[in-house]
Amino acid sequence: MISLDEALEIIAAKVRPLTSESIDIIGARERILHNPVKALRTQPPFNASAMDGYAVRSADLTGKPVTLSITGESAAGHASQRPIEKDECSRISTGAVMPDGADQVVIQENCTRNGNSIMTAQAAEPGKHIRVAGIDFEAGSELLAKGMRLTPAAISLAVSAGIGQILVSKQPRVGILSSGNELVEPGAKTAPGQIINSLGPGLSALVEQWGGIPVYLGIARDDAEDVRAKLAQATDVDLLVTIGGASVGDHDHLRRVFGEMGGKLWFEKIAIKPGKPTWFGALSETRVLGLPGNPVSAMVMAQLCLKPLLNGMLGRSSCVSFHSAALATNLPPNGPRENMLRARLDEKSKTIRAVSNQDSSALSGLASANALIRRLPNAVAAAVGDQVSYLCLDDM
Repeated sequence: MISLDEALEIIAAKVRPLTSESIDIIGARERILHNPVKALRTQPPFNASAMDGYAVRSADLTGKPVTLSITGESAAGHASQRPIEKDECSRISTGAVMPDGADQVVIQENCTRNGNSIMTAQAAEPGKHIRVAGIDFEAGSELLAKGMRLTPAAISLAVSAGIGQILVSKQPRVGILSSGNELVEPGAKTAPGQIINSLGPGLSALVEQWGGIPVYLGIARDDAEDVRAKLAQATDVDLLVTIGGASVGDHDHLRRVFGEMGGKLWFEKIAIKPGKPTWFGALSETRVLGLPGNPVSAMVMAQLCLKPLLNGMLGRSSCVSFHSAALATNLPPNGPRENMLRARLDEKSKTIRAVSNQDSSALSGLASANALIRRLPNAVAAAVGDQVSYLCLDDM
């Protein structure tokens, strides 16, 4: 067995980014940027009014009532072509181009209009209510960094910068292969001794959430030839995730057949609880991550090992980020294996507590958790208020 830190180092060393593809920015939500995005234009491209009112020369304002002649109008999309001269103004709308000669906007609430003139007691404040050209960004500025997930706000920013096509990382195709005679597919009836394959849908959802394309490969039965056939079908994937079948019992064939087919192992166990049977290797050029058959163990190890693999394939950092918070309850000493306790982090109090049901088969405890408390091997008992390390969980 190796430590979790050693396993993560191996994963980081063996993962390779996928190539890129150019797609329409309109359909790029949640995709990962392969290159930085630089602005093709300045925003705003002109000095614009930030309010509805009148464009004026600040030199004509005294803080006492003055009368200015209205000589034109500048509306959004229809700029006034007439410069503003002494004692003149132009009606202006929010977002409209500032006329030449004007350097201030007086909001309409501070003006009294009388035919083709206004009276205002506004003080001189050059630049007031004006959005200066380039106040958001200049042409050539880097707006979005490589590896960034394209949120709706990021897409809007890129479009405003003149981007129509955008270079993103290809989405990893992730094969998900369950194993075990005891499994039935969701919706099927269970016979005595059978359980529903909950991990196939659960891991598929995580893969999709993390930017991959799940490819469900079904259930390999506890038969060496069926396992071999299922593994042989996993040819059109960038990463293969197997579930269960890696123990040493008479009916666990997966890892033995994997070796017979030329698979190589980079690690075969991690000194962690839950999740000890997790393994990692390659079958030809395809990376293979073996997760335990226990649903909680598999979902926890997916957060720790599968997510970094996908991040690396997408050109993002494969580091796992742990944070620190104060305990809200006492914790007993830990044993010789690292332990990941399902926990609830309270964002308001910035404290964390382990959920009551820590059984490695309790999906209800995992579903109620939003974090994992990391307990290192042989850690001493921890009291309320002590700082502990934790990992935030993505939606489970």
